[in-house]
Amino acid sequence: MAFEGLSDKLESAFKRLRQKGSLNEGDVKEAMREVRLALLEADVNYKVAKDFTNKVTERAIGAQVMESLTPAQMVIKIVNEELTALMGGTGSRLASASHPPTIVMMCGLQGSGKTTHCAKIALKLKKEGHRPLLVACDVYRPAAIKQLQVVGAQVDVPVFEMGQIDPVEIASNALKLAKDHGYDYVFLDTAGRLHIDEALMQELKNIKSAVHPHEILLVVDAMTGQDAVTVATSFDEALGIDGLVLTKMDGDTRGGAALSARAVTGKPIKFVGMGEKLDELDYFYPDRMASRILGMGDVLSLIEKAETALDEKKAAELEKKLRKNKFDLNDLLDQLQQVRKMGSMKDILSMLPGVGNKLKDVDIDERQFDRVQAIIRSMTPEERAKPEIINPSRKRRIAAGCGMQVEDVNKLLAQHKQMLKMFKQFNSKGARRRMSRMGGFGGFGM
Repeated sequence: MAFEGLSDKLESAFKRLRQKGSLNEGDVKEAMREVRLALLEADVNYKVAKDFTNKVTERAIGAQVMESLTPAQMVIKIVNEELTALMGGTGSRLASASHPPTIVMMCGLQGSGKTTHCAKIALKLKKEGHRPLLVACDVYRPAAIKQLQVVGAQVDVPVFEMGQIDPVEIASNALKLAKDHGYDYVFLDTAGRLHIDEALMQELKNIKSAVHPHEILLVVDAMTGQDAVTVATSFDEALGIDGLVLTKMDGDTRGGAALSARAVTGKPIKFVGMGEKLDELDYFYPDRMASRILGMGDVLSLIEKAETALDEKKAAELEKKLRKNKFDLNDLLDQLQQVRKMGSMKDILSMLPGVGNKLKDVDIDERQFDRVQAIIRSMTPEERAKPEIINPSRKRRIAAGCGMQVEDVNKLLAQHKQMLKMFKQFNSKGARRRMSRMGGFGGFGM
């Protein structure tokens, strides 16, 4: 994951600070040297890293910090605040035109993930109730138009294309169609090059002059490190970008691009791609990212993921069943499927405070969830609803049907039985009285 190495090194530096009862100026400067080295190793621009640690040092050696009861915690708080400021301070959303459609011009080098992220952002907006339109303005790269049509179909968003003619004409005609048919966002998938060249920039300038986009987003591959800053600076100087989209933030990247690009260009990071799937895109929140880097978790993002993935109606139905000590294997299968929509268990757990840095060497077997689902799907509807009827011959049939052992089926049934026992204990009168005394669930008739 991005920033994993940086998080480990910062945690190590702060651990030494916490071990000291009181701090002096030398302690702070030594810690900031370690922080600067950690930032440089994470591929953060040298000037950005130096300015950052200078600001933290200046604030941290003040009397208020040095004389506080928990000086180490005060220093970490300052680092958190400055890290948040470095990445933009607050989250930045897409522009919204007063008279739709809002025109968004997507640009970037070839291979940065521009076409895919047109569809990713369109899908996110569609889920929020918007009507986006994708426009194929890349008329040079082989199969570029086809690729946009494929990802457009996958997210059920229409694609406008006119073949390999002048991109300016395509963009102008797409805008007319969007106005006539009520599309409120238009994404122009422009051509990329293997490197920055004058012809690329001139074409982008021509499109900008013709349709006057409300937002110009630069898609940057986070794994390119310092090159990402060079690319962002060049595009901004030539075109005047409004924001950044960082891709491959889930990969083995050191994350320096996220910290450097915003500081060098002054332009906000608006989206981050967190995986290859079309729904794996997040809005960028500097404060949440800073918390994750410092091992403080990201509970707000976890809640948002849960709200998106979990079905409220099904949750209410499940609550009623649990009150009656009813929880069959259909319910278990449904819960597993909903949790899987939230992402990998490692990603989910990494958002919990104090857990992220401890997961580095933990091997979580994600396939275990698939095995459980396979076992349940090998059962008949009656067996799922009444697991107690599953006798040895049924177990052998179920195991053969999912390609596993009878022992695996036995293990799942035992776990399910243990869950029912736990729910029964929780629903007992004694447990309800204890919860009532603690004030928990008091208003829910427990």
